[in-house]
Amino acid sequence: MTVDGKLPRILVVDDSRMVRASILKSVRGRFEAREEVDGEAGWEALLVDPAIDLVLTDIGMPRLDGFGLLERIRSSRVARVRGLPVVIISGDEDEHARERALALGANGFIAKGMGSVELLATLDSLVRLSRTQTELERSREALASNSPKDPESGLVSRAYLEHHGEQALAEAQRRQTGIAVMLIELDDYETLLGRHGLHVVQLIVRRLTKMVTARIRTEDSVSQHSATQFALLSPGIDVVSSCAFALRLRSSFEKLVLAYREEHIRVTVTIGVANSAVDGHGKVSELLDIAQERVRQGHEAGGNCVFADHGKVEPGWVERHAKRMCSVDAALRQLRAGAIGEVEARLPDIIGALMPLFELIESRLHCGLPIEQLERYQHGSDAGSGGMDGIQTTI
Repeated sequence: MTVDGKLPRILVVDDSRMVRASILKSVRGRFEAREEVDGEAGWEALLVDPAIDLVLTDIGMPRLDGFGLLERIRSSRVARVRGLPVVIISGDEDEHARERALALGANGFIAKGMGSVELLATLDSLVRLSRTQTELERSREALASNSPKDPESGLVSRAYLEHHGEQALAEAQRRQTGIAVMLIELDDYETLLGRHGLHVVQLIVRRLTKMVTARIRTEDSVSQHSATQFALLSPGIDVVSSCAFALRLRSSFEKLVLAYREEHIRVTVTIGVANSAVDGHGKVSELLDIAQERVRQGHEAGGNCVFADHGKVEPGWVERHAKRMCSVDAALRQLRAGAIGEVEARLPDIIGALMPLFELIESRLHCGLPIEQLERYQHGSDAGSGGMDGIQTTI
């Protein structure tokens, strides 16, 4: 299984059952194969099976020979079919047949009985080339349609992320909410590159970005910032929720086992989290820089972790703060119901939940909120002396 979850699929067209069986044996484990007995059956398979990545066909066959099949493929009105790599396989080294096949648009010409290594190398290189060309064409189509998002990866450009982020940040400030920025970086890049090569690392990053884009909201945006790093921008998300999401992502990546050929690859990521409500910066580029610094801190701490404003994020921290956020909603319901005593008993937790909001209000309005006194009460140093009677607030 490949990094993207499925093997390349080839169509083997030959009227000899023994030849087909020999080819299927050679490619087992590296390619998924579909076999057909002649060119006409192969053509019908191409029309109904969009998963086929390459065609490997004999020349001499009943109904429709290999040259006829090649001509149909190259003249097809279906772009997917017309652009498929086609390799002609022949029983002899007929130079005239080779020239004709290449003139008709064949991508390769090989002799029956060739070694498995040469066959696999030919098929592998052509499938890679075909997929690269397909991705390039999709990117061109996206640019032509002025779409900010790549249709295959679901990623936006970094420039669009920052431009869109400035708009989202301005909207968040108007609504007095936050905007979260996460920077996600693949750990041990040099080791992975040296052991598996650039192509495999690119496939790994592509798989990770697809996992992220499958888990986000429509209003969120993801962009790739380097070969091993991509960013997620989420409007209207508080720091606790963004840290919880980052922990889930980190855990999902850690559990993932990627298979490439006969190798099993495990990867981890380090995630830096910044939030405008907590970090108080006015530009997305500044939040990205903060998240980048937290990624660096995460790597210094050993990697495979999440770092936010308070340091390394642990599940217990998220659970405690999430409960506090829930306690605010419950406290408001109890106040409406007149249960003031019950709310007062839980004031330290409620103040802790609301402290980021108090700090944001004070930083923006400078209205004299007693932040230090609230912090002392939250931690218990003022809680036993007269309750909240000593705290005076002017708004």
